[in-house]
Amino acid sequence: MPPTDHHGSFLNRISIRRNQVVSMDINHEQELEGLELFHKYVSDRFIQVLPPQSSLLPIAEDEIPVIDTSETFLSIAWFRKLLDVYLCCESEFKAVLIIGRDATHFSKPPLDRLIPEHLDRTVKALDICNAITHGIELIRRWQRLAQIAVEALEQRPLVEGHVRRAKRALNTLLTSMTVDDKESNYHVAKSAERMWSIGRRGGGGVAPPTVKHNRTLSENPRSFSFCFSKSWSASKQIQAMSSNLVFPRGGEPTGLALPVYVMSSVLVLVMSTLVAAVPCQEKAGLGTHIQLPRHLGWAHPMIALQEKIGEEWKRKEKKGTAGLLAEIQVIEKVAHNLVEFADVFEFPVGVEKEDEVAVQVMELAEICRRMEVGLGPLQLQVRELFHRMVRSRAEVLDVMDQVGKVTTPVLY
Repeated sequence: MPPTDHHGSFLNRISIRRNQVVSMDINHEQELEGLELFHKYVSDRFIQVLPPQSSLLPIAEDEIPVIDTSETFLSIAWFRKLLDVYLCCESEFKAVLIIGRDATHFSKPPLDRLIPEHLDRTVKALDICNAITHGIELIRRWQRLAQIAVEALEQRPLVEGHVRRAKRALNTLLTSMTVDDKESNYHVAKSAERMWSIGRRGGGGVAPPTVKHNRTLSENPRSFSFCFSKSWSASKQIQAMSSNLVFPRGGEPTGLALPVYVMSSVLVLVMSTLVAAVPCQEKAGLGTHIQLPRHLGWAHPMIALQEKIGEEWKRKEKKGTAGLLAEIQVIEKVAHNLVEFADVFEFPVGVEKEDEVAVQVMELAEICRRMEVGLGPLQLQVRELFHRMVRSRAEVLDVMDQVGKVTTPVLY
């Protein structure tokens, strides 16, 4: 071959190699840009659920916390927004992890360890979703007990029989709220029996509506609720999810270690917040924070949210409150006040006292209305969260199975 041809061939090879390097650089830059956009997306979404400072002012012992907006911090509406944030972040994370990705990275360090750990956290989160579903059912029963008290105390003239009926309902409500966490799932059914016994006097063998509701749930093949053993602990489940959650350090060739860490942190934060707000089995020790990197911008709103929830938890834990859900706090405070009124009730009621009680009954009625409207959609959203995590986990496992088949040597 003439020297000129050889020289031309060499230059062609150099040009091809240069184009390959440029292409790799462009792909790497696009990947880094995509990961940065994901981190910014997570940050922006959590900024949306950060509470205004005014809604976090400490409440005096004798003051009823008034819920004056539809998205008060830790209210049902706020939790629906938080779950929407998780679902949106999860969709973006799945796109970063799977779409257009070389699946062989899943079998390389550190993803071969990080992804199975994330999937294991997802399984634990499914258990928590079940516990939250049970907790919402218990809150429904508290709402019905509060509604019984409202209907009794709205009667005019207010006589001793009405007050006694309201007091029985409220005492049952408060007793259920102060029950030990380990017994909470067992007392879901017991609280329904106590509630029905209030209206059972005077005859009538009609089955209680709560029994019918439970039967409907149990007959639904898509229901994922189940009874927990007494050894199951919501706080230990959260601790297990966060025990190996460590910020990735050192070189990482695929660029996916950080987004896996981010999504795992989002998962643990959302699950721990739900457990703190809704009555769940065994919540002692839940106040422990997950350690998030303060030097990274995407973590700042998550850290701020975690600190606000931690402050609320420490304040309420001393009182033995059943949950941080804003509606629960209002019901509990008003119920105590109305029981105190019932203890010293004398007929006829003075005009001033009657007006004072009427204000509290109106507050309780409004909270019951909001719970009636909001608890159903919240429960459906938890169900959607459960099924979304099941589907996403299956999709990731399918990719990992395909990688395993490709990398497994064929035996002849």
